[in-house]
Amino acid sequence: MSVEVERGNGLVPVAYHQFKISDEDGPIAPDLAYEHNGLVEVEDGHTGIHTGDVDVTVAMYETAPASSTENWQEILEFSAHSVSGELMVRGLMADLDEELPVLSFNGPGDYRLRVHARGRDTAVDLVPDEVTEWYLIQAWPAPPTPVTVLHQSDNYGASLRAS
Repeated sequence: MSVEVERGNGLVPVAYHQFKISDEDGPIAPDLAYEHNGLVEVEDGHTGIHTGDVDVTVAMYETAPASSTENWQEILEFSAHSVSGELMVRGLMADLDEELPVLSFNGPGDYRLRVHARGRDTAVDLVPDEVTEWYLIQAWPAPPTPVTVLHQSDNYGASLRAS
């Protein structure tokens, strides 16, 4: 059983359907196009809304946590490398009001990220006044392995995969 090390939650500002998971000192992974999976490309997550806030929870673990598709429409795992030890969720064009915990909690090195999404079909291409999308990003130290798609069921992700 994996032990949760830290958890944080906050609103992340989205612009142009994107927020970032990045390390300011270098690329976090080899090229990964969202057309492949409908959810993540290197450094950016793709949201249904065009602009606004999404609710993001980050959770860090000592080892891989159990996976569950319950309450999630899209789930993808990929490997990321943190050069600086500052692998973080960031707004694309605006800073977060309150920073979420650092995903690379164990310092510089390799991590596995499992990104969950739900609600992306609710306000596609709109600028909603309230939160319509939720994300969970789980992170744990792990050597690089190929991208794994665990669940795909929203229409927005399907449209991105078809482009």
